[in-house]
Amino acid sequence: MKPQLANRVHTLSPSTTLAITAKAKELKQQGIDVIGLGAGEPDYNTPQNILDAALKSMNEGHTKYTPAGGLPALKKAIIDKLQRDQGLAYEPSEILIGIGAKHVLYTLFQVLLNEQDEVIIPIPYWVSYPEQVKLAGGVPVYIEGTAGQQYKVSPQQIQAAITDKTRAIILNSPSNPSGMIYKEEELREIAEICKEANIWIISDEIYEKLIYGDAKHVSIAQTSEDAKERTLVINGVSKSHSMTGWRIGYAAGNKEVIKAMTDLASHSTSNPVTTSQYAAIEAYNGPQDTVEEMRAAFESRLEIIYPKVVAIPGFKVLKPQGAFYLLPDVSEAARMTGFETVDAFVNALLTEANVAVIPGSGFGAPSTIRLSYATSLDLLEAAVARIDSFVKSKWQEDLL
Repeated sequence: MKPQLANRVHTLSPSTTLAITAKAKELKQQGIDVIGLGAGEPDYNTPQNILDAALKSMNEGHTKYTPAGGLPALKKAIIDKLQRDQGLAYEPSEILIGIGAKHVLYTLFQVLLNEQDEVIIPIPYWVSYPEQVKLAGGVPVYIEGTAGQQYKVSPQQIQAAITDKTRAIILNSPSNPSGMIYKEEELREIAEICKEANIWIISDEIYEKLIYGDAKHVSIAQTSEDAKERTLVINGVSKSHSMTGWRIGYAAGNKEVIKAMTDLASHSTSNPVTTSQYAAIEAYNGPQDTVEEMRAAFESRLEIIYPKVVAIPGFKVLKPQGAFYLLPDVSEAARMTGFETVDAFVNALLTEANVAVIPGSGFGAPSTIRLSYATSLDLLEAAVARIDSFVKSKWQEDLL
């Protein structure tokens, strides 16, 4: 019997990241030495103090349901973190804890959007933003931040994209996939436009702890009282504390929106995983030295690997300011090696060079690929050497 599926699922595009990762794992199971540069997670185990806190919570019997919006103690830890790091003051009624930042975003779109409401999404974007907007009945409206703009969109572009149907804009800084960061003055201008248009700001700050050089992370909620009132800050412990599998994220913002999200969560998830919440309490309240250790390690890898990627023929790449990704434009490399599309080039890298990267088409940037440096330096250098050798072996001067 062929099932008749709901119309909403027919609009979905599969996750490019998960598809490439699955194919790479399949090749590895066949005994092929594949190096994966598609990972969206730190290559470190969760710090020991957090593991210990989780085990302690279980041994003490904290294995039952919690409030749908999260443990009061974790809400307090998040409130303290936001005050400590951003100087932002929130009440418990303005915090929702969910099953990872991804599901928090999903819940937010479900309570915020009506049919045909528009959400402005800058390109390049994280792969799940458009799909989540569509699942909520909304319409993604794309504006492109080019390489010349450091993959950021301008206030003028945002202004031009706003209509009477615009409900919100998504900002992701530091960005997945570009690693670029919006400066405070840029955020102030964007906040003012959102105030004039009376639209929500959804600020995804999941990579805020991974900042390099003299770059600085500023939340758009810090720029004015109005900006704080209309911003939903999205964050979590996945990247900062290497807790991707624990699935703890949060939203901070308007208490009416948070209440609606909490009500929806009570019918969809009951509560975030209890043990994970106790682990997250320790992540925010405990020592933060491992956070800095990971950040420093990623920055060190970036400094070593970036010039090697820049040197690959046909690769054009901006140096990222945060996160743990490089986003080179490889359209020239693909063309000069005989591939009609970057997606075809990526597939050949996997099957012939045995390196898994993510095609930029999944991020709305089809001329690019995303390389993650959240893996060991030895593997990074080996992978980049394979890519360099692959490109040089197929380079065709007659295609100039």
